[in-house]
Amino acid sequence: MQTVDVIIPTYKPGAEFSMLIDELEKQAYKIQKIIIINTEKRYFVESSAIMEVIGKYDNIEVYHIGKSEFDHGATRNKGVSHSKADLFIMITQDAVPRDASLVSNLVAAVQDEKVAAAYARQYPKSDCNLAERYSRKFNYPTVEMTKTIKDLPKLGIKTFFCSNVCAIYRRDVFDKVGGFLNKAIFNEDMVYAGNAMYQGYAIRYVPEAGVIHSHNYTCAQQFHRNFDLGVSQTDHPEIFAGIKSETEGKRMVRDTVRHFHRIGKFYLVPHYIIMCGSRFLGYKLGRNYKKLPIKFVIACSMNKAYWLK
Repeated sequence: MQTVDVIIPTYKPGAEFSMLIDELEKQAYKIQKIIIINTEKRYFVESSAIMEVIGKYDNIEVYHIGKSEFDHGATRNKGVSHSKADLFIMITQDAVPRDASLVSNLVAAVQDEKVAAAYARQYPKSDCNLAERYSRKFNYPTVEMTKTIKDLPKLGIKTFFCSNVCAIYRRDVFDKVGGFLNKAIFNEDMVYAGNAMYQGYAIRYVPEAGVIHSHNYTCAQQFHRNFDLGVSQTDHPEIFAGIKSETEGKRMVRDTVRHFHRIGKFYLVPHYIIMCGSRFLGYKLGRNYKKLPIKFVIACSMNKAYWLK
């Protein structure tokens, strides 16, 4: 039986974190270790709820880093360095397993040695707005998919889609591919997927493996997030050169507007279009960040500490 560890980067974890830990410990496929790489110790140890849930189990390891040390890639690599398991799952602090079969479904998906990683389906929270709720259906369909580099002409940018909100990795392949980027502003999961695919591996989407996870981002938050997305694509032309994200984005906008019309909520369209404009503007500025003054770049970025290293 293959061993499985779970790696969770945390920063000021909220109520979902305790639920996440409890649900992981209830999984039908038993987890060997839960490895937490926490940013800023004081926010962690000062929370009685967090310390209570951590104290309930004997298979949890916690490592603390300073805020200046955090990086989307390096922090996750640090978690992997503390694992000796055959497989490991990356999951965020606010994603909660939908049922007790999450781990077993993910493990089953990477039994083929050519599958480098597999990612779970994301379901919206109860308070999720309608636009975000529909985007979950758009990005996380009901049909399983195994993607290779041969799918690039058909799928475009979605070929490389893989989400560390909840994804499982084969450790043997991870080491061969070279792990995550040690300096990543964002998108470390898609860059890894691209590197793996160019080395002949596949990425699998597993709709049977589900987590509850969504955000009601403001227009400003969408702008900053997509700015960093654009930066990550510009910094990695070996993966993203010549591949447009805009085509897939236009399709989602079109389908969402049609959905609003179909359900009698067309009044939501103006705000949705403004939000999409914020995303697009952030993305285009991020793609062209090298032409912009550094102070403006930092102002636009969600991950401001990245630029100060």
